[in-house]
Amino acid sequence: MRPSRAFPAMFLAALAGLAGCQEEPETGPQVEVPSGRALSLIDIITNAPGPEGAAARFRFLAPELTSEDAEAAAADMQVLCDSFALERTVGMVPAPQQIIISFADAAVPFGEAAPDVVQFFESFRIENGACVWEVF
Repeated sequence: MRPSRAFPAMFLAALAGLAGCQEEPETGPQVEVPSGRALSLIDIITNAPGPEGAAARFRFLAPELTSEDAEAAAADMQVLCDSFALERTVGMVPAPQQIIISFADAAVPFGEAAPDVVQFFESFRIENGACVWEVF
């Protein structure tokens, strides 16, 4: 069977399409929190260990987040851990020792510094099927 001459063109078109998709990260579903802030899931990172070993990071886009929102964000993160993240860690291998929730007012690639972006992080250990806040 001879390869089609159209294959190289289709392959290059597919690669170009993928490259275009990487410019603007897509966000996931809207998630409701007590503060009423509009949040969208950016991604879930499980392949980067945390300080206590395996970690599941849930990264959320929080448009218009300001440094004055820290207290409300902390309360929202506890609710997100309990009602959103915890159930999504069931069956992860390896089982996470920590859940890290983060909010950012702009999508930032994981691990990259962005001093002009407001970001908050909270860490929780999983204990008896519940999220317990830890000093991060």
